[in-house]
Amino acid sequence: MRRRLVLVGLIAACARTPASVVVGSKNFTESVILGEIVAQRLERSGIPVVRRLNLGGTFVCHEALIAGQLDVYVEYTGTAYAAVLKLPATNDPVAVRRALDSVYGARWQLVWGRPLGFDNTFAMLVRRADAERLRIRTLSEAVPHAGQWRAAFGYEFVERADGFRGLAERYGLTIRGAPIVMDLGLTYRALASGQADLIAGNSTDGQIKALDLVQLEDDRHYFPQYEAVPVVRRETLARHPGARLALDALGGTITADAMRDLNYQVDVRHRDVRQVAAEFLDRHPPAGGVR
Repeated sequence: MRRRLVLVGLIAACARTPASVVVGSKNFTESVILGEIVAQRLERSGIPVVRRLNLGGTFVCHEALIAGQLDVYVEYTGTAYAAVLKLPATNDPVAVRRALDSVYGARWQLVWGRPLGFDNTFAMLVRRADAERLRIRTLSEAVPHAGQWRAAFGYEFVERADGFRGLAERYGLTIRGAPIVMDLGLTYRALASGQADLIAGNSTDGQIKALDLVQLEDDRHYFPQYEAVPVVRRETLARHPGARLALDALGGTITADAMRDLNYQVDVRHRDVRQVAAEFLDRHPPAGGVR
């Protein structure tokens, strides 16, 4: 109840009208970019939009959506399955999607749309110099060395069922001391500067290339798929029939390489999110009758 009241307080100032769609995002670069792409796609279809980007983590956005303070945001299938529904991890994407469609629809009247086209799994990252010196390329090969490493993780990776505790159990992984918990964006600099030796990033982050980091292969297949998908209130689709067509037009348009480049443009080149999103949509006009 307290979380819901806080959410209402945070979002009450949002200048929404019955004619507008409120688009939200989580508080990291990729989510903000995807929120802006969704917002502009709707606007190009003639639907007024109110932006509530950079709102918070998974649970803040989910609670805002079911409370009616948001109409749509982009979520990741593996995150929703494990963190929101609290179901045991599985590598079966069909079973994951079936559960999400069923539970989200029946419990909260929420609709999962078409996947945007990429899977953003957790990426266990080390410095390239360390990977080459130790001759490691997989998580299993890293285990004998990890006891001397300091780790820095984002808040959700420490707490989630599909996060560090499960990973440590699957691989028998131990690290030096407790993980340092910080904002996800700060973990990259902590790794690059030597303050940490292992972080859990996102596989589509542009900073992996920019900071010359190496993603260790998940050779025991611990992480499920994390497909990026717009989640929207059923009532919103009824109120705005064109919204479904606009959102569906984004389906399959964003590859993993394209998402890495979008993140790179914003995080590394420090370009404006709105401009980056607009350029992407200009390069990927929708087929059919959607404007």
